[in-house]
Amino acid sequence: NGYSAEWPVEAKKRGLPNLHTTPIAIATFNSAKAKALFAATGVFSAEECDARTEVMFENYVVTLCIEVNTLLDMVQTGILTACARDMANYAGFKELAGPRHATYASIHTEADKLKAVFAKRPHGNLQAEANYLCDVVKPQMEALRVVVDKAEGLLDRDLYPYPTYEELLFSHHA
Repeated sequence: NGYSAEWPVEAKKRGLPNLHTTPIAIATFNSAKAKALFAATGVFSAEECDARTEVMFENYVVTLCIEVNTLLDMVQTGILTACARDMANYAGFKELAGPRHATYASIHTEADKLKAVFAKRPHGNLQAEANYLCDVVKPQMEALRVVVDKAEGLLDRDLYPYPTYEELLFSHHA
């Protein structure tokens, strides 16, 4: 089971690499060892490995950039608006709002952090950009997702602008 927590330990015992991110896997595809194997078996030339690697890095970078922009758009145009409307429901009853204000404010904060780290990504070197997106930007996307998920549990169902996981998974049973 390559997805279990035990697998990295077992792989290490067997002398197998654990390519746990896409940028690491792409770089390994283009390693000298892989190029030699591909050339010896007539699968790819070194130049073909280089070209495929560039395409894979570009695809990864473009996909992640689209995901970041989509996440930020969804937060800006849907989630934060819903949070503001929900807070308005508690205008006269702040003591009943519970953790809403702090949670909703943290969405704004985490979105701003995501914008900042995304703006600092390197350009001109696809591998460096892919590594940065994987190691810096994706963890910040996850941090934003965690607080948005928390807000989903607080928001009035009628205010939440997107289908919930429950609705996506079980709406056909209704």
